[in-house]
Amino acid sequence: MAHSDPTPILFVLPSYAGGGAERVALTVAHGLHRRGHRVGLILLEAQGPLANLAHPGIPRFDLKTPRLRAALTGIGGVLRRLGPSRVVSTFGHINLGLAAIKPFLPVGTRLYFREANLPSLSLAAQSGLLVNATTLRLAYRLLYPLAAKVIATSERMADEFHYQLGIARDKLQLLPNPVDSLALRRHAPLRMPGEGLRLVAVGRLTHQKGFDRLLPLLHAMPDNAELSILGDGPMQAALIQQTQQLGLMNRVHFEGFKPDAAAWIAGADALLLPSRWEGMPNVALEALALGTPVLGTPEAGGLAEVAAAAQRGAVTLARFDAEYSAALAALQPQPLADNEGARPSLLPWQYELDRVLDGWEALLA
Repeated sequence: MAHSDPTPILFVLPSYAGGGAERVALTVAHGLHRRGHRVGLILLEAQGPLANLAHPGIPRFDLKTPRLRAALTGIGGVLRRLGPSRVVSTFGHINLGLAAIKPFLPVGTRLYFREANLPSLSLAAQSGLLVNATTLRLAYRLLYPLAAKVIATSERMADEFHYQLGIARDKLQLLPNPVDSLALRRHAPLRMPGEGLRLVAVGRLTHQKGFDRLLPLLHAMPDNAELSILGDGPMQAALIQQTQQLGLMNRVHFEGFKPDAAAWIAGADALLLPSRWEGMPNVALEALALGTPVLGTPEAGGLAEVAAAAQRGAVTLARFDAEYSAALAALQPQPLADNEGARPSLLPWQYELDRVLDGWEALLA
């Protein structure tokens, strides 16, 4: 794709929230911008902890509404003003909304839907009267084929889209999450003081991330093992109460959202990923880039593919809860020497930023 191509590439995000999907979209947008492409951001609300990571040279269109139904009118207005565009969205509800208004968008507009979670697990978690697994599955089947391409982050996800949701193979594109290893490894490792295991978990404090089922397993670990949880979210109060009831307040530390999470991950003995479902957990890839091993679950989407590509011991997958508890007990402290940087990278080469950006350029050509 020639860098002089006048057709803009617009990334649609709900906000600058601190989730992995938002971080991936911003990383790709910034990478394409650095390579000379016309890139813009459309945000339902331009607020959130990742706002300071937004590149100042990338135009931003703030729709100032959290409601998708109202935002679709604004998205349509931006696209009609700019003319035919390549539009990238990475959230299922926004993808479906964009597909629904496609007939009203400028002729030549191309939609690219990236999926953040495994459809089989994320759809199963929907239990509302109007929005449930059955209605969403039908919406995917009807609307996702309107995209120019549907982007899967793992082979497992691509298979689910094809076999379970009927998306044609020629509509699917496999593109892994990109990891800017050089930027991550500029952070000096931060390790909590004291002896014993120093563990870290990163993510929104929601049911999906499974921190509530992780906490009881820590109760059986040695008293000098400590866990730092980085993130905020609706389950924060419930998780703190659970920690108090388990008598773990001296060993579990709720640090809130940390823009410098890489420093905490680099200083830990392992990243814990107790998720109930994922697509491709970006934080796991970042941990590997920092040389920190990952203990995850089979529900963590494409993490099994990362484990197969990484060196032995870099990624451990364990079922909850006895198997996961045994894997926790097998972890050993790996203290860092004074003034030592991050450990050698464990990240497979195919997830490196430049390699993935090459794939995005080819996709959007």
